[in-house]
Amino acid sequence: MAATCDHPGEYAADEPIKLIGIRETPLSVDEVFGAVGDDAAGGTALFVGTVRNHDGGAGVEELAYSCHPSAEAEMRRVAEKVVAEYPVRALAAVHRVGELKVGDLAVVVGVSCPHRAEAFEACRKLIDDLKHQVPIWKHQRFSDGTEEWVGAC
Repeated sequence: MAATCDHPGEYAADEPIKLIGIRETPLSVDEVFGAVGDDAAGGTALFVGTVRNHDGGAGVEELAYSCHPSAEAEMRRVAEKVVAEYPVRALAAVHRVGELKVGDLAVVVGVSCPHRAEAFEACRKLIDDLKHQVPIWKHQRFSDGTEEWVGAC
């Protein structure tokens, strides 16, 4: 499609999914930003999810993410749905598992599109759908000694 039109950057890339991963090691915003770089993109949107020091009024000391073995395949499925709905030039998503401290990066996603509005919308859909559909669970430990499991995140 893009090879025969006057403005190929207005369309999605043929293979826009550049990076999908579940990691036990620290995440890199630079890696995701680099993966979604595209000369035909006029807008790039990134979302960086970090471990915050509170939840529901309680102080969070640390947390751990764990996932089902299908989590990475489910991330790819979600990404494929996003690229089917938006003119994505490049998309990347990585999520951390294991023990994390306050301030650590938990998830980084990025999307580049021909225009900024599309990039914002696609990035928002990507992170929202990852949170609700990918089998990744959060175990929070609070400063008062209590703990809780949070569903898919």
